[in-house]
Amino acid sequence: MELAYIPSPSRGVLYLGPIPLRGYAFCIIIGVFVAVWLGNRRWVARGGRAGTVADIAVWAVPFGLVGGRLYHVITDYELYFGDGRDWVNAFKVWEGGLGIWGAIALGALGAWIGARRRGVPMPAYADAVAPGIAFAQAIGRWGNWFNQELYGRETHVPWALHITSSADGRVPGYYHPTFLYESLWCVGVGLLVIWADRRFKLGHGRAFALYVAAYCVGRGWIEYMRVDDAHHFLGIRLNDWTALIVFLLAVTYIWVSSKKRPGRETEIERGASADGEGAGTEAGTETGEKAADADADDRAKARAQVTAGAKKAPESGDGDPQDTEPKGSGSKDTEPKGTGSKDTAPQDADPEDAGLKDGAGSAKKS
Repeated sequence: MELAYIPSPSRGVLYLGPIPLRGYAFCIIIGVFVAVWLGNRRWVARGGRAGTVADIAVWAVPFGLVGGRLYHVITDYELYFGDGRDWVNAFKVWEGGLGIWGAIALGALGAWIGARRRGVPMPAYADAVAPGIAFAQAIGRWGNWFNQELYGRETHVPWALHITSSADGRVPGYYHPTFLYESLWCVGVGLLVIWADRRFKLGHGRAFALYVAAYCVGRGWIEYMRVDDAHHFLGIRLNDWTALIVFLLAVTYIWVSSKKRPGRETEIERGASADGEGAGTEAGTETGEKAADADADDRAKARAQVTAGAKKAPESGDGDPQDTEPKGSGSKDTEPKGTGSKDTAPQDADPEDAGLKDGAGSAKKS
């Protein structure tokens, strides 16, 4: 009797009336939301605008689903075509069967289309969403648990997966939970990319290439443990060859890119700076506009003060002498004391100069 093991769900679908709720589909959907959420945070932190990642994901996700399904159907065509097979099942994505290689390839094509429409560089976008994709894979792998698929060789370790279904050639028993191994590996890959990106300021697609290379390393040994039917070439599973080739391409890209385009992009989206968050950039722009408006208002007030001072000076000196001079006075005794002395210097100062100084001081203070 086994004392410890990972139980498999009795079924992978629940029905809400006539509507089926499939665990596999829910894992895929949750993974997509996590990837978009984290990608948006990383994009904004690098100076992009909020919403850009989601807009491009509208193109990337459908392309990725189609690509993942195509890769699975092509590499496992015997499951859908041939005697006793129904080719319509090739369209039933909810029953499982998405190849990550095809998902990344066509998903990248969809992202490239969305990035061009949005006017952002594709490598910078790929760097922003790379760890989110790894976490999405980690969540999506639990869909295989709901379908009781993608397990490894038979084992009796405490964390063995208990397979209870006998459909599609399954043999009930205890097996290595390779879906769990890959899920944990993808979490580690996502954390590795986040750390390396902060430590080395990866740019121009190198963070995404690091994710690809690290994932391929784990996928290689996990694929070796699986016992489900697969095509072999020179005694090695096809997916192992794919992982090896993609790993070499990713490492080569990192090396060549670091030589030709070192550093990180200074601007990843028009009107946004890579030195601060997008929200902060927008707030800074708005604050700058308000400061410019306030400065313009101060200059206008200064000019108004100058004009008022210029008009007031003639009015005080050009009046009728009879109105200002006391009647019957023609002697010097009626002249105010201190006339012509230094005490009257402030009164003789040019009002226009005073207005300019007041306006300049107001503008400087603002």
